[in-house]
Amino acid sequence: MLVFLLNVAGAAALLIYAVRMVRTGMERAFAPQLRRWLRASERNRAFAAGSGATVALLMQSATAVAMLVAGFVSAGTISAGVGLAMVLGADVGSALVVQALVLRPSWLAPLLLLAGVVTFLRTQEKPGRQIGRILIGLALIFVALDMIADASGPIREFSGLRVVATYLQGDPVLAFVLGAALAWVIHSSVAAVLLFMVFAAQGVLTVPVAIAMVLGANLGGSFIAVTLTLGAAAAARQVVWANVLVRGGGAGAMLVAMTMATPDWAWLGAAPGQQLINLHLIFNLGCALAGLLLAPLLLAALSRVIRSPAEQTAPEERPSALDPAALSDPERALTCATREVLHMGETAERMLRRVMPLFGQWDRAAADAIAADEARLDRMHYETKAYLAALGQGLDADLSRQLAQIVEQAAQFEAAGDAVARMTFGLARKMGAEGLAFSPDGRAELLDFHDDVLGNAQSALHVLMTRNPAAARELVSRKELARRREQGFQQSHLSRLRTGNSESAATSSIHQEVLRELKQINTCFVMVAYPILTESGDLLETRLRRAEG
Repeated sequence: MLVFLLNVAGAAALLIYAVRMVRTGMERAFAPQLRRWLRASERNRAFAAGSGATVALLMQSATAVAMLVAGFVSAGTISAGVGLAMVLGADVGSALVVQALVLRPSWLAPLLLLAGVVTFLRTQEKPGRQIGRILIGLALIFVALDMIADASGPIREFSGLRVVATYLQGDPVLAFVLGAALAWVIHSSVAAVLLFMVFAAQGVLTVPVAIAMVLGANLGGSFIAVTLTLGAAAAARQVVWANVLVRGGGAGAMLVAMTMATPDWAWLGAAPGQQLINLHLIFNLGCALAGLLLAPLLLAALSRVIRSPAEQTAPEERPSALDPAALSDPERALTCATREVLHMGETAERMLRRVMPLFGQWDRAAADAIAADEARLDRMHYETKAYLAALGQGLDADLSRQLAQIVEQAAQFEAAGDAVARMTFGLARKMGAEGLAFSPDGRAELLDFHDDVLGNAQSALHVLMTRNPAAARELVSRKELARRREQGFQQSHLSRLRTGNSESAATSSIHQEVLRELKQINTCFVMVAYPILTESGDLLETRLRRAEG
């Protein structure tokens, strides 16, 4: 029994890791493209649902799509209704993932493993290495499923298991709760459903028990996004809660129907595993259709319950990390200053996230929240400089260099906040006062570029926390991409002017200035990476090449 538990636990761990490996590879290689693809589908809810399903299929995760959508809704770049359509489509996509992973030829795993390892080892740059990672992850998923199937074969003979299975047969509610708990704990409904499918296929679980656990996994999977968006804007939380009501409510209703009748599951397929994954797909398709029909009612009801003004008002004052008692210990004091600078970056990122909706509709309360954040950012900048000035006496060369880097990064975050304030009160307010609007193409370009810069800002905060040289290199590479995109958007804007687009002509100076400000904000955040790369030897102190001879 101990050997069985060890084999199954190891195989389950490999399955969870492999699913995460595929998702991480997709995010690192194609996150900007996937984000733009989702945003581009905002004009049609049916197309939005299809885009959500496709991205979830590629990323192996409906939760990843839900988090992307929550960010879009929080920033005001898509409506809550479109966001819910994307999330409902993502649920269907995650069910298709299970189908694709189960219905595969036996030779596919070694082929993917070979191709993935060769691609990963022979490619030095992204996205080649990440594609290799994705292929390896898919192969490991297949290996893990085979391991679970092989390990669970003999367990049918254990009397203790038969007792548990018999008890769950008479208590589908407990099976439902166990399925929900497992999906939430491992943060992957895909991995949970695959586990239950293998156990059902091996006869470890009866079909009714396995179905109850799969239904529970749908509820638990929908709750993952809820726990990850607790601090998000009200509209974003309305979207993820609406998904819980649709997916979880549907799972609960189906569980009740199962307890009231004894359906024949043979119509879903000949084998128990096939019945399980087919039911999972049909269930999510039904939830998506019902959710699209009920979306206006659900969101209207949730808007009365979830009405947090957090996205428009300044957060409560946070105690400063600048501890005066630490000034006697320079290393500790620099750590305190670094924490304060990180909070400055978080404040600037929050300002950036809120600014773009103001170009569509001027909102004085939202603008006042940005102004409050700017004042807070200016104060933190001044206090950090004063704190470090009190420390900067008699430091060795290493600590002096760290101090200078902290001062520089604080200045960069403060400059990013100033740029957001200029966009808010100089550009967005002017558009609102004069009743101007960007052309549809111009608005889409600005939202795309803003999304790129926001993603880089969030990556910069991660780099500042982890000081990971690989992540720092990736961040610096995005600076050049942002510069090229900004130039491309400027050219596109000029092309619209040449065709006589009246909206582009009326907002020309504002459009170009927003692009320049966003480019400057991007630079302010990317500067986080340079000291890290200098220390790791990946970046020379000067980028000028010394002339030979």
